[in-house]
Amino acid sequence: MEINELTYKVIGLAIEVHKELGPGLLESAYQECLFYELKNAGLKVEKEKALPVIYKDIKLDHGYRIDLLIENKLVIEIKTVENFTDVHFAQILTYLKLGNHPIGLLMNFHSKILKNNIKRFINNT
Repeated sequence: MEINELTYKVIGLAIEVHKELGPGLLESAYQECLFYELKNAGLKVEKEKALPVIYKDIKLDHGYRIDLLIENKLVIEIKTVENFTDVHFAQILTYLKLGNHPIGLLMNFHSKILKNNIKRFINNT
């Protein structure tokens, strides 16, 4: 599946979850429900995918985890915050770089309209 088609499908499923649940829940609730929808849509999806940090010859397993990794190329980072901050942007960009994944979506489910709180990131490294 082409990247734009994949992101479009995932955003649609995320909006479906948000419409059903609304804002106000924990990140883990949205993550689990979106995971369910992605699996039912026939997508390959991994939840809480471990992401080690490689520094020269050292592999550091410090508990970094991607919320959802879809088709081994699309990183989903779920938030339930008042507003995105630069730290959230840096986090997803770092996950893209460390995992060598081409694209990511940062989603804030703590919003009235989810589509207004989704940011797309491209790995330019």
